[in-house]
Amino acid sequence: MMSDVSAMMWKERKSILSFRGSRSRLLLTMLSPLLLATFFPWQWGPEWVSQVPPLVLAFIVPAILVGLTVPDSFAGERERHTLQTLLASRLPDRAILWGKLAVSLLFGWGVTLCMMLLTLVVLNIAFWDGQLIMYTLPIGLGSLALSFLTAFLTGGLGVLLSLRSETAQEAAQKLMGLILVPAILVQVVFFAFQERMGQVIESINGPQALLIVLGVMLALAVAIILLAMRSFRRSRLALI
Repeated sequence: MMSDVSAMMWKERKSILSFRGSRSRLLLTMLSPLLLATFFPWQWGPEWVSQVPPLVLAFIVPAILVGLTVPDSFAGERERHTLQTLLASRLPDRAILWGKLAVSLLFGWGVTLCMMLLTLVVLNIAFWDGQLIMYTLPIGLGSLALSFLTAFLTGGLGVLLSLRSETAQEAAQKLMGLILVPAILVQVVFFAFQERMGQVIESINGPQALLIVLGVMLALAVAIILLAMRSFRRSRLALI
């Protein structure tokens, strides 16, 4: 099983990088995490490692990176007329599904981890006072867990939408809509009830709230992956 997943990951990585314009697009995409990992922490100062912004970036960065790559997983194959060839291969259904998901997941999470390390390098160089600047335990572990679950959740949702979309652009639009609409609604509610929301936020226990959020995200991610596994049927895809 693992060898089949690895073969699918190799094929998916090669497909993404060989598609016209993909390398330049990925390089341009990497500029945003690079800016987020250097400029904003440098402006914020050493307190960055103990504040909420790293958690915010741990959600935004993998969501964007996975959201840019995973819609191409099946819808892109359908556009390039290579889906039938893939379905005719000896690879098991789960190996195909997990291989495509893993490439986008590892890309989004890996870049986020590199961004977190780069931030520490920048902060230690800019504000060195003889002591090593490190993330506090809740922020460090919280960022690691949040970034992984965000990549996992976005990847599972993207694969599910890609299975049911005719083009990668259609899958990307649906995915971004599902990610952005709730975020916009949260902002609208916050500003509409700013005073009351401020009181609620002040009364919340930070680590406890983070654990609740991570638990909900994990449950959603597992449910979406199970739904994607149930939806992935060669006979059904071959007719699309």
